[in-house]
Amino acid sequence: MRRRRPPRPGALQTLSPLRIATQILTLQLLHYLIATLLILFTALAAGKRFSADLVLDWRSLRGDTTVGWTLGLCWVLDAGAGVISLLLLIARSKLVLDFALTVHFLHLVITSLYSGAVPTNLLWWGLQGVSAAVMVCGGVWACRWRELRPIEFGGGGGGKGGGGEYELAAREEMGRGNV
Repeated sequence: MRRRRPPRPGALQTLSPLRIATQILTLQLLHYLIATLLILFTALAAGKRFSADLVLDWRSLRGDTTVGWTLGLCWVLDAGAGVISLLLLIARSKLVLDFALTVHFLHLVITSLYSGAVPTNLLWWGLQGVSAAVMVCGGVWACRWRELRPIEFGGGGGGKGGGGEYELAAREEMGRGNV
């Protein structure tokens, strides 16, 4: 009988199904909260009546009206805010694709259930593609930027390179020996 390798420290907490479900729910709620605030603001500024249809019905997003294009802009801005949500809640570039596409898949399901039909509007599908691309590319970039920042140990080494004064001295000695 083969012995199982023990899980690495922190693996159960990192991949906990409850934690993943909580992160998905939080991202989805933030997605709709930010979109609702943006759409509410633009509807009031344009003098239109706000309704849940503007947020949840795919038929509101039309290419032949100003309201439709404004809704599209709001959803793209929401995707930009989603990048910040991914950075703060997920913080790992490996997981950004999964979470961003999950948010958009759940939006498809919720929109289809609310309106009673799967979206047939090409503008809606194109907007979802652009929104997903913004969230994935922006989220991966932001998380990698955070992951790859230099680690500050606070040792007061004097230099920003991590090696302090010794690193520069070693380079100078190597340079003199080669000349």
